[in-house]
Amino acid sequence: QVQLVEAGGGSVHAGGSLRLSCAASGYTYSSLCMGWFRQSPGKEREQVAAISSGGGVRYYADSVKGRFTVSRDNTQQTVALQMNTLKPEDTAIYYCAARVDYGGCARARKPSDFPYWGQGTQVTVSS
Repeated sequence: QVQLVEAGGGSVHAGGSLRLSCAASGYTYSSLCMGWFRQSPGKEREQVAAISSGGGVRYYADSVKGRFTVSRDNTQQTVALQMNTLKPEDTAIYYCAARVDYGGCARARKPSDFPYWGQGTQVTVSS
């Protein structure tokens, strides 16, 4: 069983930056594909980024490409999401998610593709 704990949410003005982190335990971390999702009120949960078990393959949603960067540290068993040039439309609860990486990490886009989830952290961007 994988346990995930996010940290780093908060409130910023548009144009600002935040860094989210997610600590994993309970599984061989270097075997996990890690994803970041977000959900705002009235909207479906959407994936914003993913990174393969070795870190060599990364995926970004078009809405965050060029502004967000996903990274991982397999020795510390953490994954991070650096968010720059934040916009009000980035306001959401952000979730860290994991799945065992059998390949195709960047193609795993749906929430149902990820069996393990953190509790979520709120990000609020004001205009």
